[in-house]
Amino acid sequence: MADVMSILAGAYKSDVLSTARSNSKYVAVDPTLYQGTWSGKYANNKSFTVTVSDVSGFRAKVRYQSDGTSKYQDVLIKDSSFRVGDTKFTLTGNGKAMIKNVVTDPASGQTYLDTAYATQSS
Repeated sequence: MADVMSILAGAYKSDVLSTARSNSKYVAVDPTLYQGTWSGKYANNKSFTVTVSDVSGFRAKVRYQSDGTSKYQDVLIKDSSFRVGDTKFTLTGNGKAMIKNVVTDPASGQTYLDTAYATQSS
C-alpha cells in the first residue's frame, strides 16, 4: 500500500504538464480548428487517437485512446490547449497538434514526459 501511495504522491507533485501558468481569459475558439479525429504515434511506436467533438465556445468533449487506455472528458480550451487526464493537447497549426503524456514507470515510480505529434483527419 505504501508503494501505491508514494506513486500517487509523486504523480500529484509532478508539475510536468503545467510548467507555465497563464493569466489569459477563456475565449471562444473556431470549432473547425479542433473538431475531428487526431492521430499519431509516440516514439515507442505506440499509436493514439484524440477525438474532439461538440466544440462550443471554449468547451469541447474529448476522447483519448492509446494502447488499451481510453479517457473521455469535457474540457476547457485555453491558449490553444486542453488536458484530458494526464495528457495535454496543444494546437500548433492548421491540422497539427502536439500531444504530451505523463507516463509513470511502474517499476520505479518515476514519471517522464512522452511527446508526439498528431494530424487532424476529419
